[in-house]
Amino acid sequence: MVIDTATYIAFLLAMVRAGAWVAVVPPFNHRSIPVTVRAGIAAALALSIVPMLKTQLASMTFDTPTLIGAIAVQALAGVGLGVIVRILLLAVTSAGSMIDLFGGFTISAAYDPFLNAQSAVWGRFYELLTVVLLFAINGHILLVHGFLASFDALPLRAPAIGLLSKGMLDAVTAYFGAALEIAAPLLVVLFLAQIILGLVSRAAPAMNVLSISFPFMILLTLLLAGIAIPLLPNAIGSLVHQGLRAMATISH
Repeated sequence: MVIDTATYIAFLLAMVRAGAWVAVVPPFNHRSIPVTVRAGIAAALALSIVPMLKTQLASMTFDTPTLIGAIAVQALAGVGLGVIVRILLLAVTSAGSMIDLFGGFTISAAYDPFLNAQSAVWGRFYELLTVVLLFAINGHILLVHGFLASFDALPLRAPAIGLLSKGMLDAVTAYFGAALEIAAPLLVVLFLAQIILGLVSRAAPAMNVLSISFPFMILLTLLLAGIAIPLLPNAIGSLVHQGLRAMATISH
């Protein structure tokens, strides 16, 4: 079987974009997924795009500088599309970190190998829960469809810098809004609980409020988080759809 040059180049360019996207976007970028599996996912996505790209490349000629430039463009497109989705989905992990801060769990912060940063209990839990729920609600399939659709609008060119920067800014804005929206009900109750404990310590100085505040806040956080966890699938689904809209926006 003879494979022509256009097929090789089409696979190379598609593989570069798919590899850059898979390396950045959740849940495929999670360190619990082996690198070989991620490479296989990227290769499978690239193979599905080869026929479409091949028809566009058949009438084009590529010298070395042009090919290097095309590879750089595809890497930029893949990273840009992935970073926007990642920023949005990090809102869930940030909401968990806010709960750690208000609930007093930051005392037990430890190194998180998945994020390469210090993370406390609820931050790590919400991060793992995000990955699980993405697979449970088929969010990964929606993200793959959105990524493949980007080749229809941006087959061989990079996204416009203006659209990319606007998409990043909108994603960061939505990130802060979503993180606060997810964590706000728990944060309000935990903040009020801290105020009540402060008033009790002022009203009864002889009572050792500090000794009971930590177990009380831990128990309250566990109860509130248990009530809030069933709401997370809808929140993650909404973030996935926002990510799809953002990818569609910068692809035009």
